[in-house]
Amino acid sequence: MILNDAIIWSLTALAGQRLRSFLTILGIAVGIAAVVLLTSLGEGVHRFVLAEFTQFGTNLIGISPGRTSTTGMSGAVISNVRPLSIADARALSRIPRVLAAVPVVQGNAAVEFGSRRRRTYVLGVDADAPTVWRLDVAQGRFLPENETDGARALAVLGSKVSRELFGTSNPLGRRIRIGGERYRAIGVMATKGQMLGFDLDDAVYIPTSRALSMFNRQSLMEIDVLFAAGSNADSIAKRIRTLLISRHGSQDFTIVTQNQMLDVLGSVLGVLTLAVGAIGGISLLVGGVGITTIMTIAVRQRRSEIGLLRALGTGRGWIMGLFAIEATLLGAIGGMAGVIFGSGGAWLLHFLVPQLPTHTPIGYVILAEALAITIGLLSGILPARQAARMNPIEALRTE
Repeated sequence: MILNDAIIWSLTALAGQRLRSFLTILGIAVGIAAVVLLTSLGEGVHRFVLAEFTQFGTNLIGISPGRTSTTGMSGAVISNVRPLSIADARALSRIPRVLAAVPVVQGNAAVEFGSRRRRTYVLGVDADAPTVWRLDVAQGRFLPENETDGARALAVLGSKVSRELFGTSNPLGRRIRIGGERYRAIGVMATKGQMLGFDLDDAVYIPTSRALSMFNRQSLMEIDVLFAAGSNADSIAKRIRTLLISRHGSQDFTIVTQNQMLDVLGSVLGVLTLAVGAIGGISLLVGGVGITTIMTIAVRQRRSEIGLLRALGTGRGWIMGLFAIEATLLGAIGGMAGVIFGSGGAWLLHFLVPQLPTHTPIGYVILAEALAITIGLLSGILPARQAARMNPIEALRTE
C-alpha cells in the first residue's frame, strides 16, 4: 500500500460517514475559528494601541516629579521632593543631542467666546510643543519663543474647539476667556485625532507659566524631552538624571523612556493576546476529544475491514497509519474551515464596527492550521493503536 492509496482510503471512509465526519470537523472548526477570531482581536488591539502610543514618535523621554520607588523612611515624615520647574526644562534642552524639552501642565477649564462656552483640556506648553509632539498648525501660528516667564495671554485652539466656538469664522485675533481669564487666539491646530482616549483636537494650548498660575500648581506635571534620531535613549536618560540630581540634590523625579513604555505596553498586550488565544484553545480541546471518540467508534465498527486488510498482508504499521491519516484529515479539514470562518468573522466584525480593530497575521493562520493537524494526529493515535493490535482472525469473524 502506498501513501496515495492510504489517503484515498481515508477520504472514502470519511465520505462513507458524512454526518459523523461533519460533526467532528465542525468541532475542530469551531475551536480554530475561536482561536483565530480572538487572536485577531487581540493582535488588532495590540497594533492599534501601539500606533496610538507612538504617534508622537519614539525619540521621547518623559520626566515626572516624584520617584516610583520607595525608601525606608515614610513620606509622611519628611518630604524633600523638589518641584519640576520651567528652569529645569530649559536646562535639559541644553544637553547635547537633546533637540527640545517641553514643560507640560495639564488641566480642565471653561473656554468661552461670546455666548458660546465649552469645557475642555487646557495644556500649558512652550513653543517647542509642535516639534516634540508632531503637531501641525493649520491657521496662524503657535506660541512664540520666550513666552514662558511673564508670558502674554496668548492661546492656540485645537481644531474641534475652534469649530465649536467660532464655526466657520476666523478665530485669529479674537478675544476668548479661558478659566475666567482673557486670552487672544493666535492659531488653530491641524486635526490630530485621539490618543488612547485623549482628544488632542479638543484642547487649548497656553504658555506654561500661565497654566501653572491658572491651576495653582507649584510643579510641572511633566517634561517631555525630544532627542536626536540615532541617539541612545539610555545614554540621554543618564545625562538627564545627572543634571537633575545636580539641580535638585537628589533623585526626586522619575525618568521613563519611550522604549521602556513600549516594552511594558507590548508585554501586557502580548499576554492579552495569549490569554484570548488560550480561551479559544478550550474549544480545540473539546474538538480533540471529539476526534478521539469518533475514531474509537470507527475502529470498533470496522473490525471486519481491519481483519481483511491484515489478511491481505497489510502490516500493523500501515493499519495504524490509515487511522492516523484519517484523524489527521479530520483535523486538517476542520482547521481550514475554522481559519476561513475565524478570519472572515474578524473581517466582518471590523466591517460592522470600524472602531473595533482586528488583524489576522498570516503566521497565526499557519499556526492555527498546524495546531488543528497536530490535534487531529494526536487524537487519532490511541484509536489507531487499537486498530493495529487487533487479531486478524477475530476481526474477520466480526459482523
